[in-house]
Amino acid sequence: MTLRNVKSSLNKIIKSLGDIQDSREFLLKNTREIIILCSKSIIAVHKGDLQEGKKNLKQAEILLKKYKKKATGQLRRYLITPEQEFVEAACLIAIVEKKEIPSDKKLDVMPESYVLGLLDCVGELKRRIFDKIRVGQTDEATEIFDIMEDLYLQLYTFSMYDKVVKEARRKIDVNRILVDDVRSAITEEKRRTELIKTLKKLEK
Repeated sequence: MTLRNVKSSLNKIIKSLGDIQDSREFLLKNTREIIILCSKSIIAVHKGDLQEGKKNLKQAEILLKKYKKKATGQLRRYLITPEQEFVEAACLIAIVEKKEIPSDKKLDVMPESYVLGLLDCVGELKRRIFDKIRVGQTDEATEIFDIMEDLYLQLYTFSMYDKVVKEARRKIDVNRILVDDVRSAITEEKRRTELIKTLKKLEK
């Protein structure tokens, strides 16, 4: 009895695992640029530079398509984070442009990435709403809040899939707090606005 078959099998496995490890390191290193571009896109949108935001998003999309070719099989999971960031930025831009939020098929991302990206987008909407309140655009803030709340309610049921969609429950819990905070802020702002109107009428 010899170990010839074992050695042959192990040599093949070593080569396969080596290839997977190289691909993993390649993806982790190169997809960081996608994450950075998506972050820049979101920052640009909040600063009011929608064109710059869309430009960065397009660059991220090109890179994502490029690296998907390398991320086959079990390597696909290393694209979850960059895809998640891509979904977050793409959905924020769609909401700002008052367009339909794109589907997972349209964005060509994995289901898990889509859910997590939408959950992150809820947090960005809070910032957008507060920016609107700050400049006295209460009606626009309310419109965005309606989207934010609807999005949260649609995503709420995914907390039961936390073992499959990692971090889903934690993000949903955070989003519940964000929605409550924004609702309180908008309610307070509307009361303040009505009070100012009433005082102005009394001054006449």
